[in-house]
Amino acid sequence: MAWDDRMTTNNLPIWRRIEFNVLFAWLVIAGGLWGFVELLEVARDATPRSFDTEILLAFRTLGNTSDPIGPVWVEEAMRDLTALGSTSVLVLILLSVIVYLLLADKAKMALFIFASVAGGQLLSSLLKLGVDRPRPELVSRLAEVYTLSFPSGHAMLAAVTYLTLGSLLARALPKRVLKAYVIVVAAIATLLVGISRIYLGVHWPSDVLAGWCAGAAWAMLCWLISRRVLPRASEQAD
Repeated sequence: MAWDDRMTTNNLPIWRRIEFNVLFAWLVIAGGLWGFVELLEVARDATPRSFDTEILLAFRTLGNTSDPIGPVWVEEAMRDLTALGSTSVLVLILLSVIVYLLLADKAKMALFIFASVAGGQLLSSLLKLGVDRPRPELVSRLAEVYTLSFPSGHAMLAAVTYLTLGSLLARALPKRVLKAYVIVVAAIATLLVGISRIYLGVHWPSDVLAGWCAGAAWAMLCWLISRRVLPRASEQAD
């Protein structure tokens, strides 16, 4: 960039010099942290809030808390979708991506992705230990669970894994439409996992919202860091 070009850029208003995607990432981080703190207060209440109970009951037929809404195939589909946020599936996806990157001679990106996702999983475990919230007893659970309720590990780990991988993959894609497609797919997968946890009755809605907030904030933080430590897509091409 020539000196005249730099002078022209520096003379632009600050709102034109700030990249929209960077600003959006910081807004997601701030909003995620704020949302998590607010939901933390909800989780610490002795009795569940009305919106938690109303949403949970909305996924059950009227007058029968053991019968989920919809036909049988919907219940089976929700069990399948919730597996997308399980540790075994996410580890398989993570290892597949890392091996691919190593074979493609992108060891630095492989290491960064491993650290990002593994760090998010560790954070999820620590947050669960910090809030001793029991699972909901309002409706019958349609899946076996053994850990604490807040935040939803499936929702948070899905957000951490899919949004982190999606945002980093988007950096390497040339077209905006492709970037948007990858991010939308990652977001849809994250949303479906969280909704399935509420449908199956194993989490309060506030648990899932907290998992989404923390996971999205972590993914955006990792994306911002990647802009500093990983080369741009144009520099990665051989």
